[in-house]
Formats: sequence, structure tokens, C-alpha cells
Amino acid sequence: MKKSSSVFQNKTNRRSFLKSGTVAGAATLGAGLLPARVSAFERDDDDRAPITKGDIAILKFLQALEQVEADLWIQYSELGGTQDNEVSGVNGGNPAYTAALTILDGDMPQYIHDNTDDEISHAAFLGKYLESKGESAVSLEAFRHLPTSKAAGANQNFKGDGGRLTNLTQLTIDTSFWTRYRSITNPDFDPKAVFQQAVPSLNGGRFTAIPRSDADTAGSDPSNPPTSITDKLKAIAFTAGFHFAFIEQGGTSLYPTLAQHVSNLEVLRILLSIGPSETMHFQTWQDKAGNATPLTVTDPVNNSTVTFVDLHVAQGETNPESLNGDTLQANLIMPEPTHFLNPKFGPVAIIRPTSIKNGGAVASVVSFEQDGLFFDPNTKKDTGIVDVLMRLAEEADEARRQF
Repeated sequence: MKKSSSVFQNKTNRRSFLKSGTVAGAATLGAGLLPARVSAFERDDDDRAPITKGDIAILKFLQALEQVEADLWIQYSELGGTQDNEVSGVNGGNPAYTAALTILDGDMPQYIHDNTDDEISHAAFLGKYLESKGESAVSLEAFRHLPTSKAAGANQNFKGDGGRLTNLTQLTIDTSFWTRYRSITNPDFDPKAVFQQAVPSLNGGRFTAIPRSDADTAGSDPSNPPTSITDKLKAIAFTAGFHFAFIEQGGTSLYPTLAQHVSNLEVLRILLSIGPSETMHFQTWQDKAGNATPLTVTDPVNNSTVTFVDLHVAQGETNPESLNGDTLQANLIMPEPTHFLNPKFGPVAIIRPTSIKNGGAVASVVSFEQDGLFFDPNTKKDTGIVDVLMRLAEEADEARRQF
């Protein structure tokens, strides 16, 4: 921020183990040999810089966005995740939808369950941490207006007016993340770079990633996928697979982007600890999405047609994105080395983007809005949550590291 000040001072405990037992003796002996180093170690030199208003702004935005992610993942888990008492809200699952998801990978239900559990924990932890520092956690409960799925397995007793923060039935999914990580081009380094869509049609209409009612699962038999699953339900499950990766690649960039603007070391530790878990999610989901099988399906409800191709044999751009034309290839899930900071350093495998412009808080809100997550089918606009998230995002992006 242009002007940032301390709102409270963290206190750290002296490392008391140096003061007793054998360790204390060793420290005393060492003091005679290396007085400067040991005395510095015994002092509270690891005392952290105070938490700034910018740090709080970053934490509040992340806590709000994790609530959004928890909401959408709970919906996926109710219908397609492993059903147990670890993730709240499960109601038996939807066998046909779950079977359709296993076409992508047999472990999909467990992965969905665990991703849901992770996002719930992120939102809860960040909220409690803020409160421990005398700050109010962000609540998005006032925006639970979006309808829930009517398909078997969805929780019909979800709290709130309609119950959901997010709408998973009318999505427009930007799948350019697919080629961005398989490309030799860095969006932060080359702002004019255009990355090919893995599934172009998903970025050109509205698609459901969950069954809206039992009509979407009709005709599918969960006992013998994939042959017993209708193309309609396959398309819904495959859409979900790419949406999983789209959501998690956002967090993959967001945490390291905002970490560059944190002042307090404990807050920095939080971002550096949560962020990599988002990257683990992303790599898992892009690997599974690549197993979608070729099909074309038209959804009469959303009046949109989606086409999936076999990405294991797909060829992508050769100039300038890839030297080998493999920017669409399914199993290339490790980041291709790219230019970073200065071309004289040579290419390096990195998370990208990590700039405020391309991967910051505002960019994240914009991408979620364009995705259709907040689209209210009744009013044909968002629920009002975007204004709140955007205000939090702007404050987070304005944060600057204080020395």
C-alpha cells in the first residue's frame, strides 16, 4: 500500500532450550570460539517484523477466496467424492456421476474428497488466524443465494437462501492454463503471448460440471463405466475435470504472487505453506483431465456444445509456444522451462504467472467471475459477491512489503 503501518506486534519466545542441559553447555563452549555468532543466535534476532495492514489485507482476501473454493468443492464432493464423515455435508454421493468421473481416473472420488477437505481447512485456518490477531474474519454467508443441484446425493438442506456461493451448472472454462505450463513462453515475460485452449469449446459457452437433476444421469449405469455411462454424463464429468484444474491453477499462482508483498515472517510462512498444496492439487487435476475421451455433446439446457479430443496424441503450437509442437500433449504435466526475469539467465521451470497483473488477487476474482461461478440464473447477473471480493482483492494487491 502507499502507506502501511503496524497494527500489532508479534512476540516470539526465546529459544529456551539453549539455557539448560547439555545443549546449554555446548552453547557456552561455542561462545568462546564464535562469540558473535552464538550471541546473535541467543538474542531474539528471529523476532518478526510487525504484521502490517497490507499483511491483513492479503490474509483477508485469501480467507474469502478459500471460502469460495470450499463451497464449490463441497458441491463436487457431495456428488462425486468419497463419502465419509470427514467432509461435512456428504449425503451418499451420486453413483452415476462418480462412475463417470472414474473414467478420468479410478481414484477421482478420493482426490475430490481430499481437495475439499484441504480447502475447508484453508478457509478455517485463515479465519482463526485473523481472529487470533484481533481482526475480524471475512464472512460471505450473506451471498448464499445460488441454487443447489437437485440430483441424488446433493445436500438439499444446505444452509442459506438457496444455499450456495457458487454455480457449477453454467461455467465458461478458460483452459489456456494447459498450454501455458507446456509452453516455453512466460506470460509475465511476454504479455502479448496467447496460449492455446486445451478444450476451446469450454471457453465459448456455458456448461454444467455437475448433474443438475436426475435427468442428467438418466440412462447411465454406474456398474460398468465407461461403456455404461451416457455421453451426456461423460461430458459433464470431463467438464468437471478441466474445471478442477482451472480452479487450482489460480491458487498455484496467487500464493507466490502475494507472498512477494508480505512483511511479517509468520504471515509469509503461512502463504509459503498453503501455496504449495494448491500446486499439488493443480498437477493432480491436469493429469486426470488429460484422460478425457473423444466426444461431442450438445446440452439443450445451456444451448452449448462441447467437444473433447484425445490429448495424448494432440499437437499444439510450435511458434512461439513450443519447439516440439507438444503444448497440448496430455502427459506433459511438469512445467516446461521458460524465460524468467532476464533471458540471459536461460530458461527455468517455474510457477507462472507470479505478477500482480496476471496472477494477483484482482486477476483471480476476474477469472472466477468470467468462469461463471457467481452467475445467478434467476437474475442473470452475479449475487453481489464480486463487489465484495473485488474490494478485498484491490486492498490485497496494493499491499507492499515493509522493511
